[in-house]
Amino acid sequence: MSDPRTYRPKAGEIPTSAGVYRFRDPKGRVIYVGKAKNLRARLSNYFQDLANLHPRTATMVTTAASVEWTVVNTEVEALQLEWTWIKEFDPRFNVMFRDDKSYPWLAVTVSDEFPRVMVGRGAKRKGTKYFGPYSHAWAIRETVDALLRVFPMRSCSNGVFKRSQQVGRPCLLGYIDKCAAPCVGNISPEDHRAIVDDFCDFVAGRTTHIQRRLQREMLHASDELEFERAARLRDDLAAIDRALEKQAVVLGDGADADVIALAEDPLEVAVQIFHVRGGRIRGQRGWVADRADEGETDKLVEDFVLQLYAGTDPDDRESIPREILVPTLPPDLEALEELLSEIRGARVGIRVPQRGDKRVLMETVARNAGQTLALHKTRRASDLTTRSKALEEIEEALDLPEAPLRMECFDISHLQGTEIVASMVVFEDGLARKSEYRRFIIKGQDGSDDVRAMHEVITRRFRRLLDDQANATEIDPETGRPGKFAYSPGLVVVDGGAPQVAAAVRALEELGIDDIPVCGLAKRLEEVWVPGDEDPVILPRTSEGLYLLQRLRDEAHRFAITHHRNRRSKSMVESILDNVAGMGEVRRRTLMKHFGSLKKLRSATMEEIAAVPGIGPVTAAAIKRAVDLDEAGVAVNTTTGEIIE
Repeated sequence: MSDPRTYRPKAGEIPTSAGVYRFRDPKGRVIYVGKAKNLRARLSNYFQDLANLHPRTATMVTTAASVEWTVVNTEVEALQLEWTWIKEFDPRFNVMFRDDKSYPWLAVTVSDEFPRVMVGRGAKRKGTKYFGPYSHAWAIRETVDALLRVFPMRSCSNGVFKRSQQVGRPCLLGYIDKCAAPCVGNISPEDHRAIVDDFCDFVAGRTTHIQRRLQREMLHASDELEFERAARLRDDLAAIDRALEKQAVVLGDGADADVIALAEDPLEVAVQIFHVRGGRIRGQRGWVADRADEGETDKLVEDFVLQLYAGTDPDDRESIPREILVPTLPPDLEALEELLSEIRGARVGIRVPQRGDKRVLMETVARNAGQTLALHKTRRASDLTTRSKALEEIEEALDLPEAPLRMECFDISHLQGTEIVASMVVFEDGLARKSEYRRFIIKGQDGSDDVRAMHEVITRRFRRLLDDQANATEIDPETGRPGKFAYSPGLVVVDGGAPQVAAAVRALEELGIDDIPVCGLAKRLEEVWVPGDEDPVILPRTSEGLYLLQRLRDEAHRFAITHHRNRRSKSMVESILDNVAGMGEVRRRTLMKHFGSLKKLRSATMEEIAAVPGIGPVTAAAIKRAVDLDEAGVAVNTTTGEIIE
């Protein structure tokens, strides 16, 4: 580990103009590439006190041994150079978005004399036009098989094509009219090229003029009494309709856009992109990448867009859409739009959809990104080897006597000091043990004081442990089941930093417990705090141990938030129903048990409310009126009709 002060440039050496910089490690390898409008201001941030830096940034500057920079004229040039260097050096501290799998493309070899359509994967090649990517290769093949009836272009391999030329006889596709058989001279290169152009237009979404042309030709053939040709054109139109049915219209304006959404946590980021062409979803891709720097969402969006489009081949410039929809605007929006417009040869806009179909589609893509990240976490957590490694890393980092096979995590949740609750979640062998989860209601506390609330919940949990041990009730002799708080954890994790850890330790000491280790995980910087240490333990960003602690903390937070929301909804219902005549405690409980939440009660009809046992039509009408008025922001006594101030 190096000291950044040893390679810090002298004052005045760094220029104030725009440029791109590189950090290198002691072996000369580039470990980070970045750009800046003002190099001096940006690089100075890296050489401040390490305690003020983001942990990932601190790790990077202590790994590096030198820094160098290149001055450019404009921000667009800085973007181009940054992308070039990231691609060339593959720096370990840059977020690198790579496919989590190989997606199939529909490719047309437009540079050949007789272009061929095929399904392929992997890197793109020059002289080939690509469509997609698509989720499933079989879906593309089915579509192509249907379209070859309408656009009988070549689809055979080079070997089959040459062999047919030599023997002077076309392959099977030529005999069944799914190929115009250019191999034996049945069609000229120019006419075959026209078929290829129509095929590419159709796949790219420009379908209307092709359908109208076929309809005109069909009607003309019918008028000329060429009924066989008219029937064939009718079948061609039916084949086109079947192909279009597989691609539902999602944007009514026939937009060409890429819709990008992110799902992120402090360690990883999942990206989903839907390719919309001609108003239809033509393809979908997904990535999961490690977060290697401190960039916020806007910086992640910029990195992704830059890596996705900056290397586009001039022959494939149509793959850059007219519009890119993102969850938040990148910091260098104008420069990025200018760069992409220059590559595409036409205007490219980047914006955040605010309403309408595009907003709805963005929400759909965001849900897919969230599911991708959740699935990635689930697969990672289900790996026994990975879980064992995580427990070993936690044992080593916290200097525990043994691996913490049972870990309990505690979190506090409240809303401005009201409805204070706490959660306890349990992981055994690195997996959630949901039957062991517990909830606590904190009473008589100042909700803004998480430290006191944490002290109370730790005290209550471990006092129950001592009571069970003293009464020998760790295992119920009748059922053989353990008590609710019977097991002693190998590690207690609290959601928070040094103050919360100190409160937990103090609670254990007051109970006379000194053999249960405690640590805290702070949300913002993912620092692990241990009792008595002034500085936190910084686990590597790729650490499986940190990943497991983070999942444990996030699960405790989710469990606490859910409990808090349920209680808040119940209290809101009770406060609303206080103004309804005849609504006692039993009826309120029955109503809440039936509907479960205030949202469902608000959406219920008067007949549905009246159907609840003990609630008649008159009371149901009063309840419905009280709920509707509360939603409108008006509190009314339903008995007297007076407005309650």
